[in-house]
Amino acid sequence: MRALFRPALAVLSVASLLAAAAFVSSGAALAQAKEPPAPAQQAAPAQPPALKQLALTDKQIDGVLAAQKDMDAATAKLPENTAPDQKMIAQLDGVARKHGFASYDDYNNVVDNISLVLGGFDPATKKYVGAEAVIKGQIALIEADKKMSAKDKKEAIGELNEALKSPPPAIENKANIDLVARYYDKLIAALGDDQN
Repeated sequence: MRALFRPALAVLSVASLLAAAAFVSSGAALAQAKEPPAPAQQAAPAQPPALKQLALTDKQIDGVLAAQKDMDAATAKLPENTAPDQKMIAQLDGVARKHGFASYDDYNNVVDNISLVLGGFDPATKKYVGAEAVIKGQIALIEADKKMSAKDKKEAIGELNEALKSPPPAIENKANIDLVARYYDKLIAALGDDQN
């Protein structure tokens, strides 16, 4: 579960991250899966739910940082790519409330907003450059990598080029960039320690 919040994944595909986080965090997704889709929906590809962008606060970021250890402990019990049952959702809601969030959905929305911003930070300079620039930088690094096999390079560059075709939404609250920048090292340690 922790891998869902990796900034590197946010860069590769914020849409995938948001869809996965929304699916994991929402019992509604499970209920919707049981209902047969309307005929018009059957032909259209599934679109991930739109991110509800919000103006982040120091309190929210502190809450995410404080909650991470408890969230990791709770989500470690989940099998990969499996939605939590109602008992697990109740446990995750409890952890979120303990750290100042209204619910696990509220916690996830804050993490998604943080991940959206982190996805635009250049890990080398720790400066915000935008997701497109980060992805292009990753492509350049992969192309220059002499140790990576040609097959792996082709696959990784293909995934990154796909990510360029479906960029993450623009950051509506520009103050979030400065706020996340102040907490950058702590957030990477908590949410993306396997990134580098």
